[in-house]
Amino acid sequence: MTDRSPATRVVFLGGLGRSGTTLLERLLGQLPGVAPLGEVVHLWARGVLAGEPCGCGRPFPGCPFWRGVGERAFGGWPPALAERMLSLRHRVDRTRRIPRIGHPDLGEYVRAFRRVYEAAGAPVVIDSSKHASLAYCLAESGVRVHVVHVVRAPQAVAHSWRKAVARPEDGRPMTRWGAARTALHWTAQNLAFDRLPAPVTRVRYEDLLAAPRATLTALATTLGLEPDLSFLDGTTAHLTTAHTASGNPMRFTVGPVELARDDAWQSALPGRHRRLVTALTWPLSTRYGYGGAAA
Repeated sequence: MTDRSPATRVVFLGGLGRSGTTLLERLLGQLPGVAPLGEVVHLWARGVLAGEPCGCGRPFPGCPFWRGVGERAFGGWPPALAERMLSLRHRVDRTRRIPRIGHPDLGEYVRAFRRVYEAAGAPVVIDSSKHASLAYCLAESGVRVHVVHVVRAPQAVAHSWRKAVARPEDGRPMTRWGAARTALHWTAQNLAFDRLPAPVTRVRYEDLLAAPRATLTALATTLGLEPDLSFLDGTTAHLTTAHTASGNPMRFTVGPVELARDDAWQSALPGRHRRLVTALTWPLSTRYGYGGAAA
């Protein structure tokens, strides 16, 4: 099933959470003509229904950017629409459905995302929803999407998922996973991007932090974006406000940010967890250049 492709181009940031997608979105969002939207897949529950803050700090209903998007796309943000999208997501947008993604409700589900993208009013939008299943839904429905697959050493990701982090929106703890669960999800999500029916460019978190200017210039060129990196001063990025609907706490950060690797896992991740993650992920992590351990 395919629909008319919109004029707006979509850059979809995919990969397992805690791999650096929010950081990359914030950096790409500084480029001319690009609108970073955050994790649009969570917009319906966290923005429309829960009224959580936009990246600008205002509650979603009070953000002028999102109010305008809603009016242009749907005539507003009716709760019934959000409830319908959550119901459709449960039926359509699931990792286990990827082998048979052509669900009868796929067209309706994707049309809502398409309207959000077009109503953002930018030539290029970034959706950092991460999930491979949504990327498949968009690609199969004819959305003009280029996927940037973000990977990070699985041991570092496992350490990040173990940490206790409070959500800045409400102070509640973010989800935590054990080492085995993280390793299995790391493998499943990353493998899913290998057969995506859309252009895919892979970026390693470690390469982005080691050489931000070179990595961003190459990525911007591949995506057909203007590589104006005037916001980048060596390894310091100067971030402006972004209207991201959901995502990592970094989406609220404004001002200078030092681009430095977080290698705390090397001393903080227990040895038994490191060995377990390495054993469960080694075939794929080796393919990504990690050789069974962080590069």
